[in-house]
Amino acid sequence: MVGDEHVEMIPSPAKSVWSAEVNGTPVEVLIPSNAVLLDVLRDKVGTLGVKRGCDLGTCGCCTVMIDGVPRLSCLCLAGQVDSTSITTVEGLADGAHLAPIQACFGKYGGSQCGFCTPGFLISAQALLNENNTPSDSEIACAIEGNLCRCTGYQQIIESIQGAAAIHRGEVPLPAAASDPHPDPHPEGPDEPNMPPGHAR
Repeated sequence: MVGDEHVEMIPSPAKSVWSAEVNGTPVEVLIPSNAVLLDVLRDKVGTLGVKRGCDLGTCGCCTVMIDGVPRLSCLCLAGQVDSTSITTVEGLADGAHLAPIQACFGKYGGSQCGFCTPGFLISAQALLNENNTPSDSEIACAIEGNLCRCTGYQQIIESIQGAAAIHRGEVPLPAAASDPHPDPHPEGPDEPNMPPGHAR
C-alpha cells in the first residue's frame, strides 16, 4: 500500500439485496453475489443454530429446509434460494414450547454433544411432514446425510419414532423440563431490580 490508497488484489464480488422468509419472518440483507447460504444465515440473519461442520456437504450439520425440502446450506449459494421460505432449527419451536421432534430428542437421548442435532432435527421434521408413520429403515434413509459420533443412531431413531407417534396423536407431547418464563431483565442491564453484583 502506498499512501492512503489501498488497491485490492482481487476484485470484490458485486453485492445485491437478498430476501427470503426465514422461520416465518421476512428478511432482506445485502450480500456478496457469491455468498454461501450458511454464511448468510449465520452472519447476516443471526440464526446460529445452523452449524458449520465440514463445509464439504458430508456431515449434515448445516441442514435447513428450503420450501419444505432439506438442503445443505454449505453447498447452496444464497442467490439460488432468493425469495424462498427457509426453516432453520430455531423455526421448529413454537415460541418457548418445543416441537415434538425437539422434545423427543431430549426424552430419548437423541442429542448428546448436540453439535449435529440441528441438522438431524431439520431432516427428521422434513420426513415427518411427509410421512408420520415412517419405518426404521425409512428414518435411516432420511437421516443418512447426517453424521453423529456420539449416539450410535439408535436413540435418534427412537426419538423420531416418538415424535411420529405425537404427530399421529397417539401420545401427548412430553412435559416440559421447566416452565417457559419471560426474560428476568426485560429492560436490560440498567433495570433497577437487577440483583447486586451483576455486570452493568
